[in-house]
Amino acid sequence: MTRILLLGAGRSASSLIQYLLRHAATESWYLTVADVQSAHLVPVLAAHTEYARAVPFDVHDEARLEELVPQADIVISMLPALFHAPVARACVRHRRHLVTASYVSEEIRALHAEAEAAGVTVLMECGLDPGLDHMSAMRVLADIRRRGGQLTSFKSYCGGLLAPESEGDNPWKYKFTWNPRNVVLAGQSTAKFLEAGRLRFIPYQQLFARTELLTVPGFGKFEGYANRDSLSYLAPYGLGAIPTMLRGTLRRPGYCAAWHALVRLGLTDDTVHLANPATLTWREILEAYLPATITAADTFSRVAAYLQLDPQGPEMQRLAWLELFSDRPVGLPDATPAQLLEKLLTEKWALQPHDKDMIVMQHQFEYELNGQLYAQTSSLVVLGDDAVHTAMAKTVGLPVGMAVRQLAQGQLTRRGVVIPTLPEVYEPILAELEQEYGIRFVEEEHALPTGEAAEIGE
Repeated sequence: MTRILLLGAGRSASSLIQYLLRHAATESWYLTVADVQSAHLVPVLAAHTEYARAVPFDVHDEARLEELVPQADIVISMLPALFHAPVARACVRHRRHLVTASYVSEEIRALHAEAEAAGVTVLMECGLDPGLDHMSAMRVLADIRRRGGQLTSFKSYCGGLLAPESEGDNPWKYKFTWNPRNVVLAGQSTAKFLEAGRLRFIPYQQLFARTELLTVPGFGKFEGYANRDSLSYLAPYGLGAIPTMLRGTLRRPGYCAAWHALVRLGLTDDTVHLANPATLTWREILEAYLPATITAADTFSRVAAYLQLDPQGPEMQRLAWLELFSDRPVGLPDATPAQLLEKLLTEKWALQPHDKDMIVMQHQFEYELNGQLYAQTSSLVVLGDDAVHTAMAKTVGLPVGMAVRQLAQGQLTRRGVVIPTLPEVYEPILAELEQEYGIRFVEEEHALPTGEAAEIGE
């Protein structure tokens, strides 16, 4: 029997747990789900008590971690990213495999040689983004190379959004489907990418003002902004000589311009505590950020004047929808602006039971083959079932579960710190997603006029 330990059972773990339970009997698995609040897992596991259990686990309890890891053959960490390193160290120390959906940190990268020597696989970046983005892009890149194509441009965008039927009257067309804090702090460093053979940098203050528009078949327009560091994937993708390389995040049109207004106001700053009382209102917060020289009639008008925005325009309407100009108390004492904004948005952007989310991913390729320039897109749309069984949970959790299955069956033999850019990892996962879950990418390709740049996705 293969013993599997899942650390963390938050909002992205529902589909993963379902997958593990679905295969536990036939694969001879015993699943232990360890979470800070294990009581909510009892009804989920009630019909599977012969091969599953829930136990309490506090991520700060190192002794508990040292107790649980040796009892498993494979550990899955769905904890917040900053806790992966101690889990990884424990797994290497006890010679246990580890699978996560999070980025490889420098701390974990440093464990590669030790993990390899211990015969341990530390498989990172095996969720959605990072995860399915790597797998699907590498499959297309491999196909282009097999045909003799020379890559000239690669762009990749992904976003977790609302399904069209759940957007309603929400002008942002957005609600939280994953960690709210990560959304509030998104992009808070300089974005780095390649464009036409030149290095490009976008500082955080301008990130949301510099977007690209693209179209996904059947689902309309989206806008993308650049991720922090696209350059770090040149080597893993084998794109060392490519002129254009960019990875980005998707939102519906208009979101980024309104978020740029929040950045300009200072409301996404997480570096300074305001020493504010919890009773301070949002209107008073905004007034505190405005110069005294702005003398319009009310807070709404003063903010519009300060940001040089049309008071009747969509950006100001989105800010008003958040109740930023109201006497609503911020509700959190001595907080950073980002913490206050996160608290507000967690209420305003909460998924309701009837809401459905949507995952959208699109890769854009340009390549030259036999003297002809081609453009190809690879697009994925996944819709959630409800506010629990979300598209985010499916696309993060299912690839993780499938990777665990590969490890348990002995099919994944690469050791050390690994990401799913290897065919032996991504091909079985993409095939299972397509055949068993209907999660598949739609490919489109066309020749481009010689000498003209492509407007892919338009």
